[in-house]
Amino acid sequence: MNRVLALFFVILLSIPSGLYAVTISLNEMKKDTTSYIEIVDISTGKIETVLKVKGHYEAPNWHPDNYLILNSYGKLKKLDLKTNALSEIYTGNVININNDHGLSPDGKLLVLSNFDKLGSGWSEMVSSLYIVPVEGGEPKKISEDQICFWHGWSPDGSTLAYVGWDGEDLDIYTIAATGGPSKRLTSTKGLDDGPEYSPDGKYIYFNSFRTGHMQLWRMGVDGSNPEQLTFDAYSNWFPHISPDNKCIVYISYIENQQQGHPFGKTVKLRLMDLETKEIKDLTSEFFGGQGTINVPSWSPDSKKVAFVRYSVDQ
Repeated sequence: MNRVLALFFVILLSIPSGLYAVTISLNEMKKDTTSYIEIVDISTGKIETVLKVKGHYEAPNWHPDNYLILNSYGKLKKLDLKTNALSEIYTGNVININNDHGLSPDGKLLVLSNFDKLGSGWSEMVSSLYIVPVEGGEPKKISEDQICFWHGWSPDGSTLAYVGWDGEDLDIYTIAATGGPSKRLTSTKGLDDGPEYSPDGKYIYFNSFRTGHMQLWRMGVDGSNPEQLTFDAYSNWFPHISPDNKCIVYISYIENQQQGHPFGKTVKLRLMDLETKEIKDLTSEFFGGQGTINVPSWSPDSKKVAFVRYSVDQ
């Protein structure tokens, strides 16, 4: 396959407990998408549209120097929040980047998940983890497993958490940020996804289908003592913990999506207080899903969250 562009469609890959929707980037897809890169204030609920742009942009990270990092068409983009100028972050020959990318705790490095090889099933695919300086450069491959989708970086900078495949299930693994062998943390039937470290280093938060419905969970950083956090009828994905460790933001699909997190569905962002476990809607319902908030997107002061809303020309 020639150069892959990061506009995503969903294919369904069979795993023993059902179907998992995975995004695969293919040339010339979804050119009718408009992306609205937005910021919501968690206290007031006020939403600011930072940029409306034709094309498919996904998964904002918020850098302490006040810019967002997104992926689009297999590349990484930098959005300056002062000027709204878009520029490209150079990543060498790593040009099939998906929406699982993120910043190191000190803001100096980026981890990338890249489709090194595409195919019609997990056995034909290769998705690898790479590290690159935040300003861009030649990425260094650090993963050894065939399927790796990054989601978390430990607060001390030493360890990455990712989703991997063992030939049957997608589970949560960790690997040293410098590379080396992986360590498996979960082994339940059904998808475990979206692992993210709490800022105090005590927990990994994630979403899981282990009960037959996609809900939010947390566990110790060694995989011990899993605890379910949500119990509603939504399909809940991608818990992101605020830098002050007081709450989590996550995306809820209004309709049950089983083990999938497809693009182009009705969703909303929700906020959980980590002390009281109380949940409230952070946004009203909107058109989004895959790409909206796959990665950590909190502002450094824990006051705002960046996300992407979409529209599609009919």
